[in-house]
Amino acid sequence: MKHVFTSLTVIFATVGYLGAADLAMGVPASASKPNILLIVADDLGYGDVRCLNPERGKIPTPHLDRLAAQGMTFSDAHSGSSVCTPTRYGLLTGRYAWRTRLQAGVLDGGNDEPLIAADRLTVAGFLRQHGYYTACIGKWHLGFQSDAKPDPSGPKKDFGRRGLPRGARILDGPLTRGFDYFWGCSNARTMSSVIENDQVVEMLPTVEMLPRLIGCAVDQIGARAADARSGRPFFLYVPLTSPHTPIVPAPDWQGKSPLGPYGDFVMQTDAGVGRILAALDEHGLADETLVIFTSDNGCSPQAGTAKLEAQGHFASASYRGYKSDIWEGGHRVPFFVRWPGRVRSGAHCDRLVCLTDLLATCAEILNRPLPATAGEDSVSFLPALIGGAAVPPRQAVVHHSIQGRFSLREGPWKLNFCAGSGGWGTPSDADAASQGLPKWQLYNLVADPAETVNLYDTKPEEISRLAAILAQTIAQGRSTPGTPCANDVPVRSPFQPSGKTRKSPAH
Repeated sequence: MKHVFTSLTVIFATVGYLGAADLAMGVPASASKPNILLIVADDLGYGDVRCLNPERGKIPTPHLDRLAAQGMTFSDAHSGSSVCTPTRYGLLTGRYAWRTRLQAGVLDGGNDEPLIAADRLTVAGFLRQHGYYTACIGKWHLGFQSDAKPDPSGPKKDFGRRGLPRGARILDGPLTRGFDYFWGCSNARTMSSVIENDQVVEMLPTVEMLPRLIGCAVDQIGARAADARSGRPFFLYVPLTSPHTPIVPAPDWQGKSPLGPYGDFVMQTDAGVGRILAALDEHGLADETLVIFTSDNGCSPQAGTAKLEAQGHFASASYRGYKSDIWEGGHRVPFFVRWPGRVRSGAHCDRLVCLTDLLATCAEILNRPLPATAGEDSVSFLPALIGGAAVPPRQAVVHHSIQGRFSLREGPWKLNFCAGSGGWGTPSDADAASQGLPKWQLYNLVADPAETVNLYDTKPEEISRLAAILAQTIAQGRSTPGTPCANDVPVRSPFQPSGKTRKSPAH
């Protein structure tokens, strides 16, 4: 297996990127320690952003289009999973979530054991170690405990969906995972428990959550502006609650899109991003702030994707599948990076990127090493941002679906270790098996980005090679160079036949 591990190796630059030559070019000294604003939409499809899908995208997104024009667009960026909780885990830890106890599905959102271990380094914790103020405004959905108790007459799941009561204290929440401040919710339901720091402070109808969340993010930028200008930068993580179900555009946005409520909600989301970016301008922080915008997975079929497609809008653009699926539409996501003075405006990058890569990127920006037991699946994309073409890009990435199905991507090749969608899409794994379809799916994404021609029966050498890479990635406990690490629990084998698949969305 030695050759397999070599194929995963990425050569990291060891020099500092921001030296005298940069200053001579007019790059501000603060560029070596920029403010970092990370905005993550919830269930926004790749094709929901107009500039990514001009032919088959019918929803106006002027603020996201402008952000893309001001920075770099990554066209081959992927969430760590095709559903919410595991992607958020990977984003903050630089580690695939299938290495934890959560190897399928998502957390419920009530009194859940935290998915991020107390001793695991997060992006927020790393940046705080290096002088950053860290805040999370929005949807957490990574588990925490509370001192509230569920009604013994009702199931715990319903208690989680109703939300925690006002006054409940949060235990092992965001403040214990690297953040100085938190305002938001565990999960957006009909009525959301609003948490500030470590206490439930109010109950908020879901239709009011997005406007309040945006307002709080804007206020945080204003509150931190003076310190940021004085040398203490901030990391502001804004995981939005939209356009996830329930699809509840505010009254001012209802009827704005000809596509109905989903189009309205996407437009409201876009406008919210615009407000946050405007706050950077208002406080004179835009030039000193690295902005990243992305989504946690693809558009959910619960958005009414069949009806949207009938109206000419394809939320996954030309890609197959939607949220939950192992196909590209489940995990290929919008990814824009703006960093004035460092990233060229209007730039495009087709390098393979995963949201787990944020931690290693932050470490390389600060020119500080990560511990050997942190960021096991994180590869810095800083060279892509600043034109370091000599540094090899990420070699491979592991995709994962709601049912725990695996896929291994390397170069043009993608091997899906299931017969069907691996999620809610058609055919399900069980239906595909009953139809006599091959047990796995191999696609050349350069020739066939829509995953329509399964090459499983014609490329046995590629299948063996890709399967070996995945086996090594699982066994080593990491996909980056370094001492092998332990997975939290035994990982379900991707090489077993696909089992039955749930056919109705539940998250």
